[in-house]
Order: sequence, then C-alpha cells, then structure tokens
Amino acid sequence: MESTFMKLALAEAEAAAAREEVPVGAVLVMGEEVLAASGNRIVELRDPTAHAEVLVIRAAAEKLSNERLMGAQIYVTLEPCAMCAGAMSFARIEKVVFAASDPKGGALIHGPKFFEQATCHWRPQMEQVEGEAAERASTMLKDFFKARR
Repeated sequence: MESTFMKLALAEAEAAAAREEVPVGAVLVMGEEVLAASGNRIVELRDPTAHAEVLVIRAAAEKLSNERLMGAQIYVTLEPCAMCAGAMSFARIEKVVFAASDPKGGALIHGPKFFEQATCHWRPQMEQVEGEAAERASTMLKDFFKARR
C-alpha cells in the first residue's frame, strides 16, 4: 500500500514529466506535516543541482529557518544520487524512503553507497518501497526516456 507521502511524490514526478523534466518527485515531511514538495526543475531553472530532493531540502530549511532538519523524512520516487545523498546527510534528514532503484545513478544501494562511507558523518535510515509505488515510478522513468530515444 502506497503511503500518502509517496503518492504526493509520485504526483510531483508526474508534474515534472509534464514540464519535460526527468520525472522525479520528492516530499519532505516532519511528523505528519508536509514541509515541501517538488519535482525536478533542472531544465526550467537551468540549474544542474535542481533535483527534487535538493529543492525540498532548501524549501524546508527556509520554512523552518534551520539548516538542520532533524526528525524529517524525505520520500522520493527514485533512489537518490550522490549529490542528493550528501545534501540529506548535511541536512541531518532522519529517514529516506524511495521507490524505484537506480543501478546507473543511485548512490544509496548502488554506486558509492553514500551512507556507508566512513566520510559520511550522518546516516539517515533508508527504506525502499516495493509494489505499486516502485512500479509506477519505474514505469514513468522508462516511458520518459523511451519517448526521447
């Protein structure tokens, strides 16, 4: 069963695809409160760091007037890359929940396994969801890239 927060992240990914961005969505929450939600905006903002995860971390930190997001959880439709994993660690995110795995660019269970590195000083809990959310996220990404080949 999909969580409400992952459903919101999937909606953000769909909105990103409608903007012709890579369909990745993220939602950052504290308790039951949504602090920020966004999809990728790399093309729109002409900013290579405008990944959904970075955007929600920035928005939540501004909303709370604090660069430390202790107790926050982030829900994201795709396994985060190393840049986003680093941002999550620096922000002191408590938990990362992601849907589709990313063997090519992911950095949590693939590639550098960022949170397992000795140089990583804050290690969020991780959870990969399975089932419908993971399938929807994966299909959305495959369809997006297939249409561009």
